[in-house]
Amino acid sequence: MKIVLVVDDESAVTESLNALLGDEGYHVLTAHNGHQGMEKLAGLNPDLVMIDLMMPAMDGPAMLQAIKSDPQYQDLAVVMMSSISEALLRRACSGYTAFLRKPLQAEQVLSTLTHLLPHAS
Repeated sequence: MKIVLVVDDESAVTESLNALLGDEGYHVLTAHNGHQGMEKLAGLNPDLVMIDLMMPAMDGPAMLQAIKSDPQYQDLAVVMMSSISEALLRRACSGYTAFLRKPLQAEQVLSTLTHLLPHAS
């Protein structure tokens, strides 16, 4: 079973992704800011991380930089999520694997994860 870590300060987003991805056979872990996300990352080694751009405590770009600066996680797939355009996101950070624009569309989420993690079970 593939493990997906969802890091977003909006409970509605983490809950809906947990339900959607859980139904598709993914094991979903959630965190509400980058600090919590990094703690869960260290202990659980997910196959993919989905990170919101704007969060309190540690935002998405800071978490992405922390992930990519650690040799253990350099190859980890990271999906950035934001309501801003990808062009604007690229100004804030680089090194992510894929981008999903909010509000999230179930088909896009599943298509992206199927592409990045071909075998969910």
